[in-house]
Formats: sequence, C-alpha cells, structure tokens
Amino acid sequence: MANKRALSWSVALRDLKDDRSRRADVREERLRTMAGLRGSAAPSLSAWRGRSGRRYVVGVHDLVEAELAEIGEAVVIAVRRDEAGIAEAVAIAAVGRGARERLQRNWLARARQSGATEMHVHRLAESEEARRAVVTDLAADADLSAA
Repeated sequence: MANKRALSWSVALRDLKDDRSRRADVREERLRTMAGLRGSAAPSLSAWRGRSGRRYVVGVHDLVEAELAEIGEAVVIAVRRDEAGIAEAVAIAAVGRGARERLQRNWLARARQSGATEMHVHRLAESEEARRAVVTDLAADADLSAA
C-alpha cells in the first residue's frame, strides 16, 4: 500500500484564504495575569487584536463616568460581554487632553444603551495620529468609532 494523499491545491488555497479572513476579525485576546503572586492584586489586563493583526494591550475598568474624565490621552473601548464571557466592542473613541465633557457624557450614554459594562483603555498610543490609527484598526464597523 502506498501512503499517498491527493492534495487539491485549489481547496488548500481556498481554506488558507478563509483562515486569513477569519483571523482578520477584531477580537479580544485575554492575557494571563500574575494573579496570586506574592499576595498582590493583579492588574486587570486584556488585549485586542485589530484587523491589521496588531495587538493592543488594554486595562479593563468598569464603565464609570468619573474614570472616563480622568483617563487623559488614550483609546477607549466600550465593551459588553455575552453569557459565555465573549467581549464585543460597542463603541471606540480616541480621547485627548481637551476632550469635551459633553462629548464624553454622550459617548458614555450611547455605550451604556448598547449594553456596555466595561471600559478597556489603551494608553500606549503616544500621539493623536497614533490613537486615530488604533481606532481605525479596531473599529471593524464604521458605527463604532467616535471622536
């Protein structure tokens, strides 16, 4: 018996293309934390993978208006979770130093109406242009992004 396997290149290329398109979805990738090490509380961290394949590490917070005002320069993702704990971004915004208070309240109200209970904050984008690029990468749906 010959142990030969027939390979259909067209099927293999189609499967490869399908795999790439599945990976291009914006999604949360939970990070392992240092929970329980030396008795200290672990920071609540997670990461989001953008359409470009880049990964953005975020701090996870409750969706609270007071914290939104204190964030400073960052990218903020309003997140809701389903019963299985899978995160879905419902609103994404780049926040600068001069963010208007009314705009923040409106964004927060829309996020809550969409079912968001968490705020994921990415603080590593250093410039306004970099923050806008992160928002564009993470906002798979044009309705998600807000200034």
